[in-house]
Amino acid sequence: MEDSFDESEKKGNDFSEYLLDRVRQLEERNLKLRDANRKVENEKRSAENQKVRYEREVRKLRSELERLKGPPLLVGTVLDVLDDNRVVIKSSTGPKFVVNASQFIEQELIAGARVALNQQSLAIVGALPPSKDPTVYGMEIIETPTVSYDDIGGLDGQIQELRETVELPLLKPELFKRVGIEPPKGVLLYGPPGTGKTLLAKAVAKETESVFIRIVGSELVQKYIGEGARLVRELFEMARDKAPSIIFIDELDAIGAKRLDSATSGDREVQRTLMQLLAEMDGFENRGDVKIIGATNRSDILDPALLRPGRFDRLIDIPLPTYEARVEIVKIHTSGMNLAHEIDAKKIAKLTEGASGADIKAIAMEAGMFAIRAERESVTGADFDDAVRKVVGMPNAETQQLGSMFA
Repeated sequence: MEDSFDESEKKGNDFSEYLLDRVRQLEERNLKLRDANRKVENEKRSAENQKVRYEREVRKLRSELERLKGPPLLVGTVLDVLDDNRVVIKSSTGPKFVVNASQFIEQELIAGARVALNQQSLAIVGALPPSKDPTVYGMEIIETPTVSYDDIGGLDGQIQELRETVELPLLKPELFKRVGIEPPKGVLLYGPPGTGKTLLAKAVAKETESVFIRIVGSELVQKYIGEGARLVRELFEMARDKAPSIIFIDELDAIGAKRLDSATSGDREVQRTLMQLLAEMDGFENRGDVKIIGATNRSDILDPALLRPGRFDRLIDIPLPTYEARVEIVKIHTSGMNLAHEIDAKKIAKLTEGASGADIKAIAMEAGMFAIRAERESVTGADFDDAVRKVVGMPNAETQQLGSMFA
């Protein structure tokens, strides 16, 4: 009796263990099914989101396709604005019309504004930005020059004046308000060729965070009447839109020469361009936060109206380098060279009297070229001897003195 009871108890325990094991298996299976269901739900949501994105992209492409298939619009100019959304326009073909303007145009329509017109009804469907010459936009310097004030030797006083005139009003305008004066608006750099005028402008372009616009004076001389004046006007409009900005006009004498009574038609067009430049520099409208740097080799032929205060408030003379300046320039241009012996910058400066900074740079370059011609990796005294003779044109007796300093 007891044996049968133990046997049934044992079977009952085995059955309980089986049931517990089976429950565990079912729970594990349930968890796996839940994970699989969750994964399928995620994939379903992802597929639905992707479907929505594709549908949105299809609608966008269809809208773009319909827009591209639409008829072209005409370009017109607003002449007068009337009541009840009616506008007098002049189409690109010439005639004038009174047309309706769309109520969805956000920009206010004023006389002189460019607008887009429907081909059928000539109704105004949109406002256009003012036309700009692409040449003007190409004058803005995007890549900052690598020249800094440390690369310019012997012009410490001129650099200080230039920074006070151009950089200080842009960086610390409150100083001028406290003193009660208006900051200078322009500076003219004048002097012989090769003395560092353009180099100073490059240094300003690097040091300042303002928009730097560079133009050569001859670029403003155009073939047709009024084109040069239009370029000047659009140049200053762009400078005002991007203010604070700096306009650098190189070779200013190309358009700034003195006006004469007897002149050809070409000279008169240059004079029209000059008059537009004078008006933009200090005319009826405020120039705003726009600084001007001019550079010329011929300050003696510039028009007096261009040199008066209010247009160019400071005239900075960039002379040929003195002896001390030539020493600094020689050190600057030979600092990166692989020299066989240490050179004496003072002796080179003494032998290059009357030379410009560009001449001294050419001497250093020619010395390096002589070393390359001889298939050497370092520059010797003989190379500088030949370079001085080639660039400056010194007699052999004087260049022998230069070569002896490397012995």
